[in-house]
Amino acid sequence: MNEYAGLLWIWVLLLGNAFFVAAEFAVMAARRSQIEPLADKGRRSAKTALWAMENVSLILATCQLGITVCSLLILNVSEPAIHHLMEVALANTGLEAATVSALSFTIALVLVTFLHVVFGEMVPKNASFSMPDRAVLVLAGPIVFLARLSRPVIFVLNATANGVLRLFRVQPRDEAASTFTLEEVATIVEHSTAEGTLEDSSGALTAAFEFTTKKARDIAIPFDRLVTLTTSSSVADLEQVVAKHGFSRYVVVDESGDVDGYVHLKDILSADDASGTMPAEARIPAKRIRALPVVSENMDLEDALAQLQRLGVHLARVVNPNGVTTGVLFLEDIIEELVGTVDDATRRRL
Repeated sequence: MNEYAGLLWIWVLLLGNAFFVAAEFAVMAARRSQIEPLADKGRRSAKTALWAMENVSLILATCQLGITVCSLLILNVSEPAIHHLMEVALANTGLEAATVSALSFTIALVLVTFLHVVFGEMVPKNASFSMPDRAVLVLAGPIVFLARLSRPVIFVLNATANGVLRLFRVQPRDEAASTFTLEEVATIVEHSTAEGTLEDSSGALTAAFEFTTKKARDIAIPFDRLVTLTTSSSVADLEQVVAKHGFSRYVVVDESGDVDGYVHLKDILSADDASGTMPAEARIPAKRIRALPVVSENMDLEDALAQLQRLGVHLARVVNPNGVTTGVLFLEDIIEELVGTVDDATRRRL
């Protein structure tokens, strides 16, 4: 092979190396959530891209094999051609033959390395990272074809690599990770907000992440701060606390101070006695006192919310591990953790 053919081959091999590098990073960086809708619409390239992402071990092995072969050929075919051309150019400098040979080899090695790193590695890598979804749609077809064509060789190489991993008790994976932990999502949102690509002006996203880490005890109202009624309270007593505080639901305690349940304003307003109306001095009927469900103070707040929703109630008694009541959890307060302040419809505006 003459020197000029070697120069031509260096660009062909660099292009091949760039293709494998771009395909490798595209498959790893592409977002499945962006590709799946296109596949659902019947786009063939998207279906192929999904197959590549689901068989990432095979695809990466193919890319690594292609990169290795191209790199070796660049050194064994193109470097000698550049080396020889440099020797011819330096032959008339008056330097000794050994010096000319060493200098030509150094220049050829530096030049080939520069071209390989910049055009064969960094340019395609950065291009794939800049537009991974578009890149995987373009590159998935040919890389999947090559992967299937070289499957027997890849199978042997991949099995060997997986065997080595298992020796170190590392479980190989064949699909790129497409799910994120709560901490990872929170970090993504934080960085996206900082970069200006995501707005969380209401704070709802941040609140949602904090919500999942809280327990019932974190937002329960301590028992000594509650506005309560007693089992002997009258309708007039209820009217007074509603006029003063404006809440629609009140915890009811018995004579010993233990929680008996709670009463809803509408239950009393709709109640009547034999005469057709309930006198102000009448005691709150026991049948109008609703049962108060119990939740552990160590229960995750999202689980407590699910329990309140399942039972169709707006508040629950919070107890410690010893069964002692420590407070009351209100549905309104749980919702406020997610969306901000929520006012009781009957609450007095001060």
